[in-house]
Amino acid sequence: MPAERRTLTVDSLARVEGEGALHIVVHEGAVESAELRIYEPPRFFEALLRGRAFTEPPDITSRICGICPVAYQVSACNALEQVCEAELDPPLRALRRLLYCGEWIASHCLHIFLLHLPDILGFPDAVALAQAERALVEQGLALKKAGNALLELIGGRAIHPVNVKLGGFYSTPEPRALTELAEQLRRGLDDAVQIARRMARFDFPSAELGCDFVAVTDAPHYAIETGEVRTSGGQTFPAAGFAEHITEQQVRHSTALHATLDGRQYLTGPLARYTLNSAQLSPIARELAADIGLDSSCRNPFRSILVRLVEVVYALDEALRLIADYRRPPRAAVPVRSRPGTGHGVSEAPRGLLYHRYELDTEGIVRTATIVPPTSQNQSMMEEDLRRVVGANLHLSDAELTTLCETTIRNYDPCISCSAHFLALEVTGR
Repeated sequence: MPAERRTLTVDSLARVEGEGALHIVVHEGAVESAELRIYEPPRFFEALLRGRAFTEPPDITSRICGICPVAYQVSACNALEQVCEAELDPPLRALRRLLYCGEWIASHCLHIFLLHLPDILGFPDAVALAQAERALVEQGLALKKAGNALLELIGGRAIHPVNVKLGGFYSTPEPRALTELAEQLRRGLDDAVQIARRMARFDFPSAELGCDFVAVTDAPHYAIETGEVRTSGGQTFPAAGFAEHITEQQVRHSTALHATLDGRQYLTGPLARYTLNSAQLSPIARELAADIGLDSSCRNPFRSILVRLVEVVYALDEALRLIADYRRPPRAAVPVRSRPGTGHGVSEAPRGLLYHRYELDTEGIVRTATIVPPTSQNQSMMEEDLRRVVGANLHLSDAELTTLCETTIRNYDPCISCSAHFLALEVTGR
């Protein structure tokens, strides 16, 4: 017979970015509550942006995250360039995509090899994994280094790049510098394919998410730096339609907002991207996905590590294609002149769809700003998945079930610091 009441608590989640906790209550054999408690102080970036010049958000928002700063820069640029009616030259747009490839490689490899892989291979942490699997971890770190090299070369530095601006870049790299980097990327591509094939042999737990998936789509390419929003329910709408379908709510147990799609739970991120856009993968990435047992869609969060490896292979392959086609642009940026109005921008951060909205006045000053990061969008679905996992594994001990819950959260690679932007504050007095 099930115990009358069980409480599972993790005060500080390990191997995730940021500060969060788990609190799960089981009563009479049923999950009564499952809460991902994000307790990081809200950072109020939207308020900080108000009153700033329209040129400043790309630099300011990049400080939201040290792991995916390019995502914030690009979504900000997309929104502001839209309202200012600025169109990038094709070589500059390609260079922006190449920069974003570097971020995908670096961020995915950090998660795969240092945060998620210990769970897959049965180690308590990355240090223990490195002691037993030194060559594997070294391969992973070399892959991350290749992504960092792209960020440094194009963005000026790997963390919080300083070379991105509205309309393009402050400077563009010499072709020779990118060509010299290509060999490092080619070695990484071979390693990533081998690692993915090895990881595919692992016996992953069965799971199936039934929620809506939401991702950016940008045919004929696999969406990264721009595009329209697409859902697994068949909807497609531009970035300007985001707020018509995605609604945020505050919950008592989190400093991050929850989001719904037309009132329903949904998921963004690698599983959504792959399921909605796998046909746009490059041939080598599609072939790898088939070889490691991925169909054209994937709804098992425990297999998300395989999807991320496919995306690493795609980003490496795409980077090599972009480098081969690269010719130094005649200008580093197109002119961007402020216009009053509201701009909307989306891009695909490693963890999922990232939306920015800015309202500019006649002087080019930001009057309102809205940022909807992936982890806050996914928080509700993560809690639903915890309910499912706990309900299906009540036979496990508290310690075993708690470990499984932590693994479940790490499947989503939450970026908690990114998600904690807003908190409604009500002050009452006499």
